[in-house]
Amino acid sequence: MDRAEVLRFLASVHADGDASVLVTVGAVEGSSMRSVGTIMGVAQDGSFSGSLSGGCIENAVVAEALEALEAGEPRVVRYGAGSPYLDIRLPCGGGLDLHFAPLGNSDFSAQCLASEQAREPFTILTGPEGASHARGWQANSFDPASGIGAFGQWPAVRLQIIGHGAGVEALARLAATMGCEIAVLTPDERIASSLREAGHTCTVLKRSNETGLLQSDLFDAFVFLFHDHDWEIALIERALNLPHFYLGAMGGRKAHAMREQALLARGVKKACIDSIKAPIGVFHSSRDPQTLALSTLAQVIRAFQDKDFEAALG
Repeated sequence: MDRAEVLRFLASVHADGDASVLVTVGAVEGSSMRSVGTIMGVAQDGSFSGSLSGGCIENAVVAEALEALEAGEPRVVRYGAGSPYLDIRLPCGGGLDLHFAPLGNSDFSAQCLASEQAREPFTILTGPEGASHARGWQANSFDPASGIGAFGQWPAVRLQIIGHGAGVEALARLAATMGCEIAVLTPDERIASSLREAGHTCTVLKRSNETGLLQSDLFDAFVFLFHDHDWEIALIERALNLPHFYLGAMGGRKAHAMREQALLARGVKKACIDSIKAPIGVFHSSRDPQTLALSTLAQVIRAFQDKDFEAALG
């Protein structure tokens, strides 16, 4: 989930007037640390952002990128199984086809970052002419012989954390390290102040019926962390009617049974209520904020990876 970091690196290099190379994983054979469409950025001074393996080929990739930059032409290079570089092996035994695209004066990174900011799907296109940005999502495809490829990119996970208590801060800080966007809604002004100082978007919730404060898209996850469950009912009802790929709520089975009855009394359909992940997390009975955060974030990321967004968007 370091795509945005790589794009910001490339944009910074471009803003400084320096040249850079976009390296894209075009194809994977066998086992690999990174998936098709993963990107890495290399600047003309040899600095880079992103990774394409567990550290076993990065130095070779940087050297190849600088050669491509000097030649001024894109190229495709195979690493691992089937590679002409017999001294560069992937411990996993797999193989990677990488596309190297010198960016020159291209505004590629700015276009991609604009899509990131707008939370719009986009596609990275590669070919003999280099790399370019295209609006909208396209399924992954790649031809190693020509270097022609398309790599669809979904918006980053946005984690909407609604609640109070130490678990809110712990989850926000942990999710930020994973590259998630964070939006917090809390009645606790101390938590709001602390998270704002850390650079997170945070809104103070004055009343439990301020449901209009919740807005979302399909790439949002709602996490409700209220110890006082009276705060959450109207807000959960609102979230269930908004686009999202995940909705989870803290509390044991008894608390969730009471939550279910309260939602049913408000006319929420049973099928919608059944979509709530509760008890929340991949392992239950978490007794401290950090464990709760880890358990919850793991469940959110797994839900994101399992979601068929192409089918959901029609």
